[in-house]
Amino acid sequence: MSEDKTNNHIKIGVLAVQGAFAEHRQILEKLGIETFEIRQQRDIAQDFNGLILPGGESTVQGKLLHDLGLFEPLRERIESGFPTFGTCAGLILLAEELSNDSHTYFATTPVTVERNAYGRQLGSFYTEENFEGIGKIPMTFIRAPLIKDAGKDVQILAKVNEQIVAVQYKNQLAISFHPELNSDLSLHKYFVENIVQVHAANAYKKGEDASEHFTSVSSLRHSAVLAAQARLSA
Repeated sequence: MSEDKTNNHIKIGVLAVQGAFAEHRQILEKLGIETFEIRQQRDIAQDFNGLILPGGESTVQGKLLHDLGLFEPLRERIESGFPTFGTCAGLILLAEELSNDSHTYFATTPVTVERNAYGRQLGSFYTEENFEGIGKIPMTFIRAPLIKDAGKDVQILAKVNEQIVAVQYKNQLAISFHPELNSDLSLHKYFVENIVQVHAANAYKKGEDASEHFTSVSSLRHSAVLAAQARLSA
């Protein structure tokens, strides 16, 4: 009997240039999911099935993504449908527009986000609200962004005081709060079961491994760069 790739060998990369990446890894490992840290280009040359963009300082993360040569490869993956989960700063990286900042980052999720909408550190708070498909979950907000507007194809998954704090757009899950700072595993489980495994199953049905496909694209791009460099130095 052939191996079921939809339930086995799931591996998720966690961006680890800055922020709460260790806490995300701990949650995933409690779910039995293999994880690894993304710190440089060679880290994303391996096969993996999902990406987490953690909370932290989005400006710092954005700069380091460019400096380390990670920005374009990751943006292309996300745009191509790679399962991605952005929390707090990760939401800012994914947002198509920032209402109080002219600069954007990946801009792959059609939402408008306000940075630090809940104020600075003193504006941080904890609550429990309903999340569509899960039920009531704990939500910890720290200098959190707010989703001011969502595009027509964006599914709104949670609100706090009638304000949007969680959305899903295709294979992108983006939230304002920090699920990794609580002991609840349900949101990471939602990402794995409803986005990562569904994406893997669809790819398997088409007779291809999605992670191998993206690795091949990356390898071809790298070869093209090397060829161009050789021509310039000739």
